[in-house]
Amino acid sequence: MTSTQPNKLPEAIEKRWIEKPQPNEEEVTNLLAIKGLNPIVAHLLVQRGISTEAELKLHFNPAMENLHDPFLMKDMDKAVARLMDAMDKSERIMIYGDYDVDGTTSTSLVYRYLFPKYSNLTCYIPDRYTEGYGISTKGIDWAKSENIKLIIALDCGIKSLDKVTYANDMAIDFIICDHHVPGDELPKAFAVLDPKRTDCSYPFKELSGCGVGFKLLQGLSEKMGWNLDSLDENLDLVALSIASDIVPITGENRILTHVGLQKINQKPSPGILALIEVAGFKPKPDGNYDLKVDRLVFGLGPRINAAGRIGHGLGAVNLLISTTLEEAKSLVGQIDDQNMERKERDRATTLEALELIMENENYLDSFTTVLFKPHWHKGVIGIVASRCIEHFYRPTIILTESNGKLTGSGRSIAGLDLYEALDACSEHLIQFGGHYFAAGLTLEPENLGKFKDAFDAFVRSKLKKEDLIPIINYDLEIALKDITPSFFKQIQRMGPFGPQNLSPLFCTKNLIDTGFSRLLESKTGATSHIRFEFPLGPKTESGILAGIGFGLGNQWNLLKSGQPFDILYHVEENEFRGVTTTQLSIKSIRPSELETSLKA
Repeated sequence: MTSTQPNKLPEAIEKRWIEKPQPNEEEVTNLLAIKGLNPIVAHLLVQRGISTEAELKLHFNPAMENLHDPFLMKDMDKAVARLMDAMDKSERIMIYGDYDVDGTTSTSLVYRYLFPKYSNLTCYIPDRYTEGYGISTKGIDWAKSENIKLIIALDCGIKSLDKVTYANDMAIDFIICDHHVPGDELPKAFAVLDPKRTDCSYPFKELSGCGVGFKLLQGLSEKMGWNLDSLDENLDLVALSIASDIVPITGENRILTHVGLQKINQKPSPGILALIEVAGFKPKPDGNYDLKVDRLVFGLGPRINAAGRIGHGLGAVNLLISTTLEEAKSLVGQIDDQNMERKERDRATTLEALELIMENENYLDSFTTVLFKPHWHKGVIGIVASRCIEHFYRPTIILTESNGKLTGSGRSIAGLDLYEALDACSEHLIQFGGHYFAAGLTLEPENLGKFKDAFDAFVRSKLKKEDLIPIINYDLEIALKDITPSFFKQIQRMGPFGPQNLSPLFCTKNLIDTGFSRLLESKTGATSHIRFEFPLGPKTESGILAGIGFGLGNQWNLLKSGQPFDILYHVEENEFRGVTTTQLSIKSIRPSELETSLKA
């Protein structure tokens, strides 16, 4: 890096505030016929498509009995029959998973559930650097040397046509459990479980890879007559995969996450308990934890990911399948060290990437960001792409060099399907895969310029200049006095929150600082936070309603100027020294007159 490198990240860019479309008032009125339902909560529920008492009961009470029949999934009958046949013949089975959180939790789930019932199993996670993503020839060769007859591939395999054919030639069968979008042709596996298959009529399409593995085990258990309680005990892994893979927390995912969070908070498995402790999360006075989806995403998931990014993903599997806390604690230290290294590499690479953008004026006029440095660590480039979008909001791809090729990770913004964009540029790529908002790619070094031009041209055809200004869509404007204990309790029942079921974001306008708010420096000094104190709303022992705005220190002068301001925030609980209070998690702040000037 050059000597001009900034010593801190630039401020995140300003965002447009837009209120979500308001729901049908008649439907809100009908829902309010339910005794005790808060009017604001009724408004939010109808906004999210819940307008009848029956739908409300399902939403407020997610339960395992509401899961779909696993045999509605295409090829489930074939997959279960092949797995039962392998067990009946005492065949050796390989559980093969990707090296990220979804892949390692998937592998751990299938192993942890099957091993007490059938022990002729082994786990395999490909090396990110020597084998790359998905099914590898090296993995299949190892399976052959170990006399493996059946491979269960989890969170990968849907595009591994040549590798599955290679395994077939060696008399090794594949059951693929994937959730990525298939190509035009499916691999010739014994069974392909993927709800995104065009010929699959399974009612819920957004399962994680671990979720598809769970459905396989659910189907097997039904055919074998096994008690499903022991399968439900492993839902901590499924919840962790759903949270970390950023899939919609709706439908079955919401049920699996709800029950999985109960398991994590009340009776976590040894591996997850070790992760909770090393992450610094403390139990409540009753001994249970209070982890929600965001803490899985930012507290536990990165540590599991770090094993595959810095070391080897098998380390995460060994941790997650630990049978005792003593064993788990002996493994979690290395993973935590790898996470610390990952964080340092992440920060250093992010600073260097942002410097490249700021030094090149062409990037400021571009609709895309494509950056390449041969020394960047492959394990953090996806994270760096996300960091760049926080400061320069446009579809972003970060590339590094690996085995003579350029390999990269991309992240997208609202309105741009990254997978579709890469597909449109596929003539310049060796391979690619992923989702709407995240994808990976590999290309020859000499094709970088052509790819950058094609990628930018495609994005320009899909987006307008104003699409490069990020939007915060908030649910509703309310007054602070509306935040009562009963209101907050009903808000909590709308969770677990995550993609497509986000925690409600509220707006309150024309606030004035009490004079008691404080500016807080972060531990790293890279940014600063504001501790707010509001004189309105429900009274606590201190007579105020508190709020915290992480990274909003650049708004301190506005706060202290005495002029009115507006805030966007979530309502949450804060526990300090055994006392739990309601507080606002403030996401954005602006001068109140800004709205007037925008309207004018």
